[in-house]
Amino acid sequence: MTERLNINRGYKKLRVWQDAVELYVLSTKVLSTFPYELKKITANTMDSAHSISRNIAEGYCRRSIKEYLNFLNIALGSSGEFHSSFVCFFKANQISEIDFESLDQLHFKMENELLKLIKSIQMKVKDNNWQDNFDNEKNN
Repeated sequence: MTERLNINRGYKKLRVWQDAVELYVLSTKVLSTFPYELKKITANTMDSAHSISRNIAEGYCRRSIKEYLNFLNIALGSSGEFHSSFVCFFKANQISEIDFESLDQLHFKMENELLKLIKSIQMKVKDNNWQDNFDNEKNN
């Protein structure tokens, strides 16, 4: 697969985005075996996992720092929704302890990265240190 990067795809370099994608992949592996009667809640759970990486990307591509922060906070909300779902699945004995630990470990790592990114962007707002145009940037 050829990696095509430009200024608008810079979010792909973010570890938090990469881990959010991995979290979605792992969640689909764990939840795809659920019985038909639970497909709606598993689909919602997978969507919340998928929403994290999508909102990181959309916020990044907006170029406005206020919009970026808004979308990062939406991603954080989706992260909480996802965590709540897989905790419930574990408590209901619908996923194994091994699957729970795998999801929780990756989720915890990604969530902490997301919190650090939000804090970093908040500091840029406070310091008025944000470039929202394409001047002096490379399209790699």
